Amino acid sequence: MDAFDIVNLLIMLVFALCCFYQVMYIPISWWKKPKKHAEAKLHRYAVLVAARNEAAVIANLVESIRQQDYPADLVDIYVMADNCTDDTAKIAEEAGAKVYTRFNYVSVGKGYVMHDLLEKLKEDGLFSQYDAFLVFDADNVLRENYISEMNKMFSDGYPVVTGYRNSKNFGDNWLTAGCGLWFLRESRYLNYPRTLIGSSAAIGGTGFGFRREVLERYGSWNFFTLTEDLEFTSRIISDGLQIGFCQEAVLYDEQPSDFRQSWRQRLRWSRGYLQMLRKYSPSLVKGIFNPDNPMRFACFDILMNTLPAIAMAVIGVLVNTVQMSLLLYRDAPLWELVLPLLKAAASGYLTLFVMGLITTITEWKQIHTGTGKKILYTFTFPLFMFTFMPISIQSIFCRVTWKPIRHTRALSRAAVEGHR
Repeated sequence: MDAFDIVNLLIMLVFALCCFYQVMYIPISWWKKPKKHAEAKLHRYAVLVAARNEAAVIANLVESIRQQDYPADLVDIYVMADNCTDDTAKIAEEAGAKVYTRFNYVSVGKGYVMHDLLEKLKEDGLFSQYDAFLVFDADNVLRENYISEMNKMFSDGYPVVTGYRNSKNFGDNWLTAGCGLWFLRESRYLNYPRTLIGSSAAIGGTGFGFRREVLERYGSWNFFTLTEDLEFTSRIISDGLQIGFCQEAVLYDEQPSDFRQSWRQRLRWSRGYLQMLRKYSPSLVKGIFNPDNPMRFACFDILMNTLPAIAMAVIGVLVNTVQMSLLLYRDAPLWELVLPLLKAAASGYLTLFVMGLITTITEWKQIHTGTGKKILYTFTFPLFMFTFMPISIQSIFCRVTWKPIRHTRALSRAAVEGHR
């Protein structure tokens, strides 16, 4: 075993030590029973939707909200049509939402739209009418019991709650399946066991809610990084607040099926992770060692879910690049060049395959596509995850700005769940 093999082994060991605790989440999610809900109290909700050129899908979201089994007079829908050049505002209003419009080409991104939408509610004297706010993306559709189930969690006392994020176009191709499987794993094997053990879940971009008091604590929605959801999560748990996960609150989200759009979306996520680490690492580390913070483990958890993966990917690529360069310099035989890469790739593939396989088996009924595709995309899941490595490296060195993702899958909840 040469020096580079030793370094690669050390990288894998460090990563395994940092993330081993997540392996324990698997049996916890299987065997630990959730606590019974307290008696549910009816809360008044404002639904917040940031929408940019979403004419193709916005009506399905509004319809799925209006079809909820929760009292309709306790739910109001607000859409901020952001820099739209299509009929998003008109279609949303006709579907039953209250619509604001915004044209700002400087402060661009979902965080700014959320801020401006909430400020509009304050200006119109509407903000204080609501007990909590629910946030969705325009391409989402909800199961009919979504708000009722989220309301149970708010009745249990959680200040922030996130739901089960599923995919409405899982079977399109290996990209949509890879992203969809990742979110299913995050729901079932990260957020669910976190809540079971009394730790904090993490928000995944859409399908979450927060009490009015949480926003009042921070003055407004002041989270403007490229991953405002992760920024909000980091702020919440470093301040000792808990995010609950609601397994029964299911929403369906459209994943990019085009490689360029998928790359661009994940590039933004990767850059947002770096922004979050730069901004919140000190407070999260402080939270880990603060005996008065009830979310100490959650602070550790969020760091381990972000930092090791990026660091190990970058270090691993650099180490193997140096090794390849040295081997080429001394005219090493081909097998010496290829073997280290094959070893690293095989180890990574097997780990990710097992991760995807467990998720596919346990969430089988939640994956709305044919049996053949479910099996096939379990094998392609590691390949999807491998593409995060160059994306993570690119995010370090290039300028990344927020750009909209095109959504075209105009499907109702019934159409999604009936698809095979």
